[in-house]
Amino acid sequence: MKKLILGMAIVASAFAFGQKGDVNAQLQATNKAAMDAYNAKNYAAAAPKFLEIYDLLKTNGQDNKMYMYYAGLSYALANNNDAAIKIYTDLINSGYTGVETTYTAKEKKSGQTVNLDKATWELMKKNADYSDFKTEQTPSVEPDLYETLTTLLINAKKGTEALAIIDKGLAKFPNNTKLKEAQTNAYLQSGDMDKFVSGLKEQLAKNPNDATNWYNLGVMQAKTPATVEDALASFKKAIELKPDFANAYQNLVYTTIGDDSKVVAEINAIRKDKPDAASKLIDARRERFAKALPFAESWYKVAPTSIDAVTTLKEIYIVTKNIDKVKEMKAKEAELGAGAK
Repeated sequence: MKKLILGMAIVASAFAFGQKGDVNAQLQATNKAAMDAYNAKNYAAAAPKFLEIYDLLKTNGQDNKMYMYYAGLSYALANNNDAAIKIYTDLINSGYTGVETTYTAKEKKSGQTVNLDKATWELMKKNADYSDFKTEQTPSVEPDLYETLTTLLINAKKGTEALAIIDKGLAKFPNNTKLKEAQTNAYLQSGDMDKFVSGLKEQLAKNPNDATNWYNLGVMQAKTPATVEDALASFKKAIELKPDFANAYQNLVYTTIGDDSKVVAEINAIRKDKPDAASKLIDARRERFAKALPFAESWYKVAPTSIDAVTTLKEIYIVTKNIDKVKEMKAKEAELGAGAK
């Protein structure tokens, strides 16, 4: 989302329709109120004023969607998602690109360059008091429309709607990186996990140094027993890129240990009738906990105030029979307000 530096003046062509002075004055007053609010970062107040300008101009024959765009931008900056989504959707559906042609000429007497509407600009060419007649086109804001609307829809948890806008945007701008990245998030939000994983892999192929994407890929891989080793490798890659990535350490621990409650239930179920088999399960469990220990210690190191890190590390020390460390973690639990168990 682009935060624009907006010009103070109503476009000159707004006054090319023989408007009465009171309409002209109203436009100028509303424009000033909109700009004052915008520059004061009071976006909630600026947005309806920009819409008022748009409506005034439209009533007088000029459908200048630039002011609708300013209103949508202001609503977005004010976190009024619903209003912003409606405006951005309307702008995209209308084919608005934001490309505007400006007409300027230099006043010989003052040396100043003035903005003119097209009709006046053409007239002034015959006026010897003016020179340096130029036209210039403003850049397109169409990619920003798609990017911002996509972000607004994802923030509003409307992943399916976001995907529709992304597909439409990528059809026009196939190399738009922001839309590609948003597409992956939209797949996740809409529940299409296969495409979410494919999107992550595609992004990592382009940018293998994205720690967050490695982490997200690991989370998805950890859900399937067949790809657990891949998940561990992805979490380790995330940590390699971001050594203080607490969530990656956490998931390394949990993925290494596996479904411990299920294992404990199985051990308890066969302990009496099949003690040897139970002992093997207990040994394997202890081995997994020992393997997870360095990850848990690293997690605690980067997140020393995390009660989850402390409690998990305590449980690992219990299983690996490190009594001194168990005491230390119990004291830390109490310090953090959880209470020793």
